[in-house]
Amino acid sequence: MSHLSDKSIAPRERLMFALDVPDLAQAQTLVRTLGDEVQFYKLGLEFFLSGAYFELAAELKDAGKKIFADLKLFDVPNTVASAVKQLVRHEVDLCTVHGNDGMLKAAVEAAAGSRTGILSVTALTSLDQGDLTDLGFQCDAQTLVLSRARRALEIGCAGVVSSGLEVAELRQQVGDKLLAVCPGIRPVQKKKKKKRTVGVSEAFHNGADYIVVGRPIRAAADPRAAAAAIQTEIAQVFS
Repeated sequence: MSHLSDKSIAPRERLMFALDVPDLAQAQTLVRTLGDEVQFYKLGLEFFLSGAYFELAAELKDAGKKIFADLKLFDVPNTVASAVKQLVRHEVDLCTVHGNDGMLKAAVEAAAGSRTGILSVTALTSLDQGDLTDLGFQCDAQTLVLSRARRALEIGCAGVVSSGLEVAELRQQVGDKLLAVCPGIRPVQKKKKKKRTVGVSEAFHNGADYIVVGRPIRAAADPRAAAAAIQTEIAQVFS
């Protein structure tokens, strides 16, 4: 059964590129190289620590791009709220919180009335069942993802970050009210750091609204062509 998204999202915005590089010069070079093949950029912790995070965010906004601030905020609720308020000032479109209900509520309240949507991180795609057991979770990944998704919906989050493997069951259990952002996408089957991965078409048919792709584009001989190939596949899925 297909759970293809019917949200009013432009197909070319459904690809998020993970701009995981250590400095501004490399980031700017990739942005120029990718051109109009990428409309949505994920800026994570590595680039945040470059010191040029908000400089690049402003450049991307000026170029009409969208920004997913994947910082996985985890701290006492007041601190999370203060961090979200800073991100709101910079008009990021989405940001992640990797915490409990109190942190999520604080983030949602801090972002209220702004363009910034809060995403709850369910279970990192680098974790398999053995990792979850080591971390003390007495359930499988799917159960954990669904539990966190239900709470995110109740709290008022814009959506969740979920592996493409669990998103189909998520759609069956909580419907299409939440945005589903799916990392760990591998256009060509490679399983290295990401243990729970799916392909582009599979992720969307499972119910993803957005996919996050990093290394398969970044490490390609021709990053623009790699992004273009993914955009072509997305266009075919939603045609």
